[in-house]
Amino acid sequence: MATGLSSIFLANRPALLRFLRARGAGDDAEDLLQDMWMKLEAKDLGPIADPLPYLYRIANNLMLDRYRSATRRGKREQDWAEGAGGVMADPGQTASVDERMILAERLQEAEAVLRDLGPRVELVFRRFRIEGVGQRMIAEELGVSLTTVEKDLQKAYRALMTLRQRLDTE
Repeated sequence: MATGLSSIFLANRPALLRFLRARGAGDDAEDLLQDMWMKLEAKDLGPIADPLPYLYRIANNLMLDRYRSATRRGKREQDWAEGAGGVMADPGQTASVDERMILAERLQEAEAVLRDLGPRVELVFRRFRIEGVGQRMIAEELGVSLTTVEKDLQKAYRALMTLRQRLDTE
């Protein structure tokens, strides 16, 4: 049962979704809400005087972050392509053998973590994050509610964040 800020988020989720779509998020609105939920769950927030405006501010900041990130990524890719004489090289070929082995090992660990969460959670994560299928479509395909898909994604994100924290401390 959600309490505090989480319950206010859940009660206002449709309005926040409309807000994000109106600000140009389009199909990314669901992703932004998921990111927002993860940020709320990861932080230990005290009482907030005006929780609803706070949630809208978070949503707006996530939109700005995503826009800035996309702008920087586009600029970086353009600069990189121009620096390579207009020919895009395979960035994977620039990694050393050791780096590739480490990356392959980390990928196997992440796959194992997802596999341990169960077949549905693993499938939901793969369909949403890797194949780019929308949450609503996944829910329809699996015959479950949108909330179930969101909860499965939350489980996967938490497990992967725990793995990342463990790997970062090693």
